[in-house]
Amino acid sequence: MEVIGRLRMIDETKTFGANGFRKREVVVTTDEQYPQHIMIEFTQDKCDILNSYKVGEDVKVSINLRGREWVNPQGETKFFNSIQGWRIERVAQAAPAGAPPVPEQFERAVDVNQDDHDDLPF
Repeated sequence: MEVIGRLRMIDETKTFGANGFRKREVVVTTDEQYPQHIMIEFTQDKCDILNSYKVGEDVKVSINLRGREWVNPQGETKFFNSIQGWRIERVAQAAPAGAPPVPEQFERAVDVNQDDHDDLPF
């Protein structure tokens, strides 16, 4: 699964317990009619992949949904969900609303040799 949006928050890496379990949380805000602020946790060695990212960047995060069961001391069963990220990548910002799409031939024009002017129609 993937979450696409803008990085709203990047927390510091936190270490827990004697085994040194590491966790780092980010919040990605989706770009839709009703934007959602999705908290995603990265654990262990995945914490370090966030080091080169900054708040405000548009990203695509690959995630796994995790669920677990816990029985409290009173014997009540509780269920918890978490969203764990395992990959993150930058995405190009979308064109402003109402902007016409870029024709495919112009997207490929970057590869054309700029010194070749012989094909002009005039």
